Amino acid sequence: MARLRADCPWDKKQTNQSLIPYAIEEAYELAEAVQDNDDEDIKGELGDVLLQVIFHCQLYAEQNRFDLNDVIQTLQEKLIRRHPHVFDKDNLPDDAAVKERWDEIKAEENAVKAARGKPKRRLDNIKAGSALMQAQELQKQASKLGFDWEGVSGALDKLDEEIGELKAEIENKSKAEIKANKSVIEKELGDCFFALVNIARKLDLDAEAATLTCVHKFKSRFGFIENELLKLNQSLEDSSLSEMEQLWQAAKRYEKD
Repeated sequence: MARLRADCPWDKKQTNQSLIPYAIEEAYELAEAVQDNDDEDIKGELGDVLLQVIFHCQLYAEQNRFDLNDVIQTLQEKLIRRHPHVFDKDNLPDDAAVKERWDEIKAEENAVKAARGKPKRRLDNIKAGSALMQAQELQKQASKLGFDWEGVSGALDKLDEEIGELKAEIENKSKAEIKANKSVIEKELGDCFFALVNIARKLDLDAEAATLTCVHKFKSRFGFIENELLKLNQSLEDSSLSEMEQLWQAAKRYEKD
């Protein structure tokens, strides 16, 4: 990794922030490989996840903050601290006792963080995940604290409001104006996604699952288009939008049949 940072133009320009999407992507690809149960794919994807750890550590080492050894040492200390029934031979007879001790240890760790100026807030227990998953869990927890509409109508109205604000930022704007206003538009778009997730939650639906259903549907329909074009000795690149749209509608009909 140090060699790549020195000699590869792409690796040279990366930062810890720029690597975040790759770390998320590699974790999802590992999950998919495990589901497929293909050893070669699993080994490759585990390596890609490991690369992300090594890459981040290299960048932080270059900043004189910490290195891979420090990360491994921190992990080792955490594993020992959180498993006293294994390493310190605490007398914990069953899973319930282990869970109780685990919660006590987590509370102790949170107290240490608070002493470092990082107190535990009510929504800090939301686990990392996709943006949709985090949004839905944040809303669920906030609802438990009374911060919520009673029914879905309020969430629907909020979506209309957010879409209106997004339209106001992009309608009748040139490409240059939109580019210059990218950060504001990104926030408005994020508000729309957040409002949509809220509707899913109010309907007792999983926003992540709903989106994945749409992703798989799109891939299937687009694959249908490509297959039909191949039968005509025609490629996607050589096809017009109207031709592809006709096949898209045919794919929808095929799904119903």
